[in-house]
Amino acid sequence: MLGDNGEVNPSTAQARVLVDELIRNDVRHVVLSPGSRNAPLSFALHEAAVAGRLTLHVRVDERSAGFLALGLARGSGQVTAVTCTSGTAVANLHPAVLEARHAGVPLIALTADRPVELHRTGASQTVDQHGIFGVDTLDLPVAERRAGQNALWRSLVCRAVAAARENAPVHVNVPLREPLVPEPGDWVEPLEGRPFGMPWTRVATRATSSLHPADHLGPRTLVVLGDTDDREVAELAERAGWPVVAEPTAAVRGLAHGSLLLNAGELPERLKPDAVVVVGRATLSRGVQRLIAATPVVHVISQDPNWPDPQFAATHASTALALGEHEVDPDWLAGWRLAEKTAVAAVADLLAERSWPTGLHVARDLVALLRPGTNLFVGSSNPIRDVDLAATAGPHLRTYANRGTAGIDGSVSTAVGIALTAGPTCALIGDLTFLHDTNGLLIGPDEPRPDLTVVVLNDDGGGIFALLEQGGPEHAASFERVFGTPHGVDLAALCAAHHVPHALVDNAAALGRELAHAGGIKVVEIRAERTGLRDLHARLKSVVSSALSAAFQ
Repeated sequence: MLGDNGEVNPSTAQARVLVDELIRNDVRHVVLSPGSRNAPLSFALHEAAVAGRLTLHVRVDERSAGFLALGLARGSGQVTAVTCTSGTAVANLHPAVLEARHAGVPLIALTADRPVELHRTGASQTVDQHGIFGVDTLDLPVAERRAGQNALWRSLVCRAVAAARENAPVHVNVPLREPLVPEPGDWVEPLEGRPFGMPWTRVATRATSSLHPADHLGPRTLVVLGDTDDREVAELAERAGWPVVAEPTAAVRGLAHGSLLLNAGELPERLKPDAVVVVGRATLSRGVQRLIAATPVVHVISQDPNWPDPQFAATHASTALALGEHEVDPDWLAGWRLAEKTAVAAVADLLAERSWPTGLHVARDLVALLRPGTNLFVGSSNPIRDVDLAATAGPHLRTYANRGTAGIDGSVSTAVGIALTAGPTCALIGDLTFLHDTNGLLIGPDEPRPDLTVVVLNDDGGGIFALLEQGGPEHAASFERVFGTPHGVDLAALCAAHHVPHALVDNAAALGRELAHAGGIKVVEIRAERTGLRDLHARLKSVVSSALSAAFQ
């Protein structure tokens, strides 16, 4: 696997072993940002890529590289590594590592470091990198020209991959001494791994399931699915006759416009639950949070020992739920089905009255127009809320978003990673989110290219703030400069500079044509106005509330 031991010095030997053991542990995608101190890792990764043992992705911006690795991990469901040089390069991975930590994405940050003798000396690109991300950190010892290190290096890689699979993410910090490039010489011991390409240590996944009987959950229970891949609770809810409200990134669909029903004001008495089951992190909707806070019984299902409960309302927490004999109230689910039908009609009528495009129009139409087999990535701020409020996705649409920390960082790069591992992808993002990661478009000529259409809803600034408290008329004097932040960027010129095709569309039919002709990476821009956004959303909630009141008189 590693060839002979010629042209090997300590840093080269260590780097080759680390890369080989990552591959033996089924790490198939690695993102590399070039630098001097991580040169040994760069050489080793290039050799492995040329040999067809892994897919290497090179990015010049570490922040984009981190989010590309995040997207590759999310799209593949497998551990993915990102490597960079020392110093501020490491700090630029922090946003992606934070997202991975809070979203449970299996990511390894493999960072080069200066050896210990250079710390506290003022040496260039030298900072204290231990614990910089606040996650599990494995510090490798500095490689030396002596026997007995091959097993140590391989064992630590196995520990890192095992930890990433269960806890995600992991920081592997590798101090490297010069020389940093291969040079003639023999190594002092064989560098091979286990026979037949096996990992040095085979680690079985640890079981942590804790079944909790559902005795405290009656027939008037509502299930809320947040950013979760859990399908079992949804299947349990179907057997129990419990309605499901699901965020767009949940693995299964819930009621159409489910969260809108909870945001439209006071629920009719017939729809008020006695208990709520919350699966994953349901942080997108204030209406959902209000419902959770007001319900006497709240059962949280989470694999994380830090179970999500921002309202401090949880009465029960477990990793799974067991449903025995259970009373079913057919009127409970029927009532929610009537509410769903009422909301669908109200949303359709309101959008028919308004001119295209608003974010609600675009979200509704884009989801309806996506080709079968296309993944959807949705940016934070308004786009994911527009999808949540106005779109009705089919059961097979896989929707991704960076909901771990819900930032706008690295969205283009994340979408690129998803497209490269999960297949054709469409990203719906806002203009500020797009501008925050234009380096995601910076893909070198030798790099794998995604099948990705990036749809940018450009309202020239931060439209999300128009919907929050600071968007109220009493704050109008300060709003545009410190919240609205208009930028006036020519997105077509920006795309041209990156040699990325750009199209400007102004109607749903044109959007459909662009989505139908995919292949490669391109940007579709839709220009909208922020004026009236606050009134539109207020009107949406009002018409749904009125329709519900009429339906449940």
